[in-house]
Amino acid sequence: MTACAIEGGSAGAAATAEPVPERGTRPGPEPRPEPVPPGSDPPEDPGARPPAGSGPAGSRPEPDPGPGAEPGAGPGAEPGAKPGAETGPAPRAGTGPEAPRAPRSGGAPFPGSLTLTADGSYAARLTAAPGPPGGRSWYPERWTLDGPEPYAVPLPLDQPEEPDSEVAPLADGRVLIRRRVADRQTFSLLYPTGPGTGELLLGAVERTEMVLLPPSPDGRCVYALAAGDRESSLWLVAGGASGPEEVARVPGHCSGGTWLDREGRMLALDRRAPGGGPVKAVAVDLGRRGEVTPLLQIAPESDDRLLLADPDSGLLLIRSDAPGHDRLGWGVLGSCLPVRFPECLRLPEAVVTPFAVQPGQMLMPESCAVALRIDGAPGSWVGVWRPAGRRLHQFAAPLGWTPGAGYWSRDGVLRLPYANAATSCGVAMLEAPEDVEPSSVTGRAGDGEDGTEPSAAVAAPVVCKPVPLGQAPLRGAARPD
Repeated sequence: MTACAIEGGSAGAAATAEPVPERGTRPGPEPRPEPVPPGSDPPEDPGARPPAGSGPAGSRPEPDPGPGAEPGAGPGAEPGAKPGAETGPAPRAGTGPEAPRAPRSGGAPFPGSLTLTADGSYAARLTAAPGPPGGRSWYPERWTLDGPEPYAVPLPLDQPEEPDSEVAPLADGRVLIRRRVADRQTFSLLYPTGPGTGELLLGAVERTEMVLLPPSPDGRCVYALAAGDRESSLWLVAGGASGPEEVARVPGHCSGGTWLDREGRMLALDRRAPGGGPVKAVAVDLGRRGEVTPLLQIAPESDDRLLLADPDSGLLLIRSDAPGHDRLGWGVLGSCLPVRFPECLRLPEAVVTPFAVQPGQMLMPESCAVALRIDGAPGSWVGVWRPAGRRLHQFAAPLGWTPGAGYWSRDGVLRLPYANAATSCGVAMLEAPEDVEPSSVTGRAGDGEDGTEPSAAVAAPVVCKPVPLGQAPLRGAARPD
């Protein structure tokens, strides 16, 4: 595939290659997520930890041609307004951003992180009973999210788990756990057996560091990545014929991990070449013994990372420093149009990271609703954005939300799993707000002469009171001051 990148409306022509494959506990009453009062900090989840940012994109930035431009100017070109105008306020941002904490050794998430299956039917996390820091007993927990009401099932064994273990749910309800034992990585499947927990040992890999990748879209397989400075290896650790098996070796140091299809065959990784240099996203074809092809290239020396991909629409969420500094952008798989870096996704006192894309929008990437985790000084909250809308809607998260956990229904309802003192396993629902066309608000069009994509109306940003997720408006209103 080839893609281009344009900063904020443009960012340069990005060469990308498109890979083409061949033929428990019951919850109590759910509390309503509360808005964040002006001038106060949102409640903070003790187990929540912000993630490290990453990103990708094309060649040098070009200005957004604006209305009347000829085809090929870039996806989503429409009249806009001053960059930075947004609908929906964020919680008070304080005096400066809180930088996301770096992942632990090997890139594994912190305990408490919730991992969901591709269809959102199950989730799993490593949790612990309350206790003093350093003295907590960790154990896996599986959440069932696709029934009439969500519930959690603890999966403890005779011995507590180490906090650096990782868990991943499968579509049949079992949970894979990765443990580090000396210089080996062991893998097992856990499942509830009446009052206890059953364990099926899968095998071990002689590696000092490994990290689980997001569960495969097929619901059966889980892969793990062992990254080295000069070579990285990809292992199928669940769903294989006989225990963990190495399925691919990729030259260079790899990180990330994004699925590009519904079959679990095409995997995108962010790779730094063995000799050093910029990070570029590549596609690994697991149907061709790990054949590697370039996926993203915006500028020769830019770091271009893939954060999320939607197989239905082809929408790609990218982070790249091609515009001159790290920016969040979007493009379309298989398109020659530029990757865009919207101004509304650039918050001066917060870090914005996408975590879910609305499925089922066949060939309509600009209409997909994207859920974003926003990390700032007061904590983490939720953003919703569409490429065509060019507006970032911001909402207070439910108390106890694991930042970055959630999934969309096809009709545009975002489900956010959470747990707190009142609810051991709950799901808050947020309907994606509709976007008001900038031209219908002001009647003016943005030129994009500064190389940025207009993000909202020319009027100053509207400051309105956040509402609970359950009462989120279907339509955002903007008014000039």
